[in-house]
Amino acid sequence: MKTIHFLPLYRILSRLLPYSGEKSGSNNIRHKAAILLTSIIILTVTIPTFAANKYEEYIEKYSDMAIEQMNLYGIPASITLAQGLLESAAGQSTLAREGNNHFGIKCHSEWTGPSMLRNDDLPNECFRVYRNAAESFRDHSLFLRRKRYAELFDLDIKDYTGWARGLKRCGYATDPNYAARLISIIELYQLQNFDAGFRRQHNQDAAETAEFIHKMLQRKHVIRRNRGLHYVIAQPGDTYSKIALELNVKVSNLLKFNDAAKDGEIKPWEEVYLQEKLYEAPKGERRVTIGEGESFHSVAQRFGMKLSALRELNPDTPDQPGETLRLR
Repeated sequence: MKTIHFLPLYRILSRLLPYSGEKSGSNNIRHKAAILLTSIIILTVTIPTFAANKYEEYIEKYSDMAIEQMNLYGIPASITLAQGLLESAAGQSTLAREGNNHFGIKCHSEWTGPSMLRNDDLPNECFRVYRNAAESFRDHSLFLRRKRYAELFDLDIKDYTGWARGLKRCGYATDPNYAARLISIIELYQLQNFDAGFRRQHNQDAAETAEFIHKMLQRKHVIRRNRGLHYVIAQPGDTYSKIALELNVKVSNLLKFNDAAKDGEIKPWEEVYLQEKLYEAPKGERRVTIGEGESFHSVAQRFGMKLSALRELNPDTPDQPGETLRLR
């Protein structure tokens, strides 16, 4: 378990706090303020959870690989890492664990290598299998180098929002909020730093603590809007009560809006709506398969529709992966 050292934390905070008052008393003011802020952080942040976060571990493990692909093929490292985190559930999905497929890339007609079947947009779809993660990262770069995604390479390599929206527009995923999920991941973990070739510094307590503080202060939820619905993207470890406290809304309202029976941990990168959802999925969305780790509820969240409406459309369909649901 990684340890955060709070003595460097205190020193960093004391330097960051501005001087105030007379010179003779300013150091004392800064000293007290730093101690107070440090105490608040110790009391409000669960350090073991943060340090052991599987998403942090994934970034640590694969950031150099993403930078290498960026230098070879011109794809922002932030985008590669965010897609890997989202598509593979930080390396925990069956595709990643058994097939080294970190990006959910399907076989398509040109693929002649090994494959495996998984439920996605349709039941038992064919997905590529690789010998290792490095093959998956390289194939992801080659996949995006196809004509279908050519417009993305006209964007600045540091324009991660443009790349995220472009991937959705070009049809990388059917999820209507795919771009918002990627952007949320990038901004939460400050992955845009890797687009400048940034590499983490190891065994430097002060540097690690500064990074920790910076990230903690960034852990805010950006309110987004789609089809007139306001929502935020849940971060790992989020609960409805935490989000309600941050956004100053009633927990009971959040539970109602999101068809949640009780408060509890929310699936990472799932939508949390701040108002009543709609009775229908977006236009053009007719059917969807419940994928690995999904349910009626997560499908309803993905498409911004009421869970009751989804159930009415599929009264006899079991709530389990592999089942096809009507959306309209």
